[in-house]
Amino acid sequence: MTTTESKDRIYRSPAGIAGGVLLLGLAAWLGIDAIVAGDGRTPWLALAALLLVVPLVTAFTLRPAVSANDDRLRIRNPFRVVVLPWGEVASLRSGYTNEVVAKSGAKYQLWAVPVSLRARKKAARRESRRATELSGGRGGRERGLGGLTGFGGGAVPEGPVRAQTDQVMDELRELLEARETAEAAQGQVTVRWAYEIVAPAVAGAVLLAVLIGLG
Repeated sequence: MTTTESKDRIYRSPAGIAGGVLLLGLAAWLGIDAIVAGDGRTPWLALAALLLVVPLVTAFTLRPAVSANDDRLRIRNPFRVVVLPWGEVASLRSGYTNEVVAKSGAKYQLWAVPVSLRARKKAARRESRRATELSGGRGGRERGLGGLTGFGGGAVPEGPVRAQTDQVMDELRELLEARETAEAAQGQVTVRWAYEIVAPAVAGAVLLAVLIGLG
C-alpha cells in the first residue's frame, strides 16, 4: 500500500492501480481501433462497450481509496463514498476482507485495502524465522551466517512482522482508539453514490443492449 503524508493519511492499492491502467490501455486500443476501422454497426458497438467498460474498470481499480485524519474515516469504494466520524465507528475488522462497522450496524468494505492471504502467509513465515533467530536457535545461526555471505535473510526485523494491509488496519485502529471520544470526531455517517461512474456505465449498458437487440 502507499501512504501520502499530509493532513489526511491516504491508502490505495498500487497493484489495483497498475492493473487498471493496463486494462484501460487495452480497452482504449481495441475500442478506438474498432471505431476507426470498423464498418456497419461495429463502431457503435465498440463505443457502447467503451462507455460500459471504462467506468467499471475505473471504479474497481483506480477509484478505491481510504483516507483518515483525526476527525473521520473516508472510504471511496467503486460506487459509493462513505464518511464516518470516528465517534460513529464501532470496529475495524480483518478477515477475508477488511471492513469498518458503524455503530448503527452497517458494514462498509475497504476496497482500497484488500486482504492478501499470500502476503499474510509470507509475513507469518518471516515472523516464525524472526522468532527462531531471536531465540538463538540453530536455524537462526545458520540464517545469520547465510546473511553474511549473501544467501540469508539479513538483519532480524525489530518488531513483529505483519502483512502490509494488516499494518494499515493497525494504524486505523490506533486512530480510532485515540479519537473516538474527541468532540471534533462526532457527527453523522454520510453515504454518497458515485453517479459519475454509474451514469455512463448504465448508458453504455443500455446502448449495448439496444444495439444487440436490433441485431
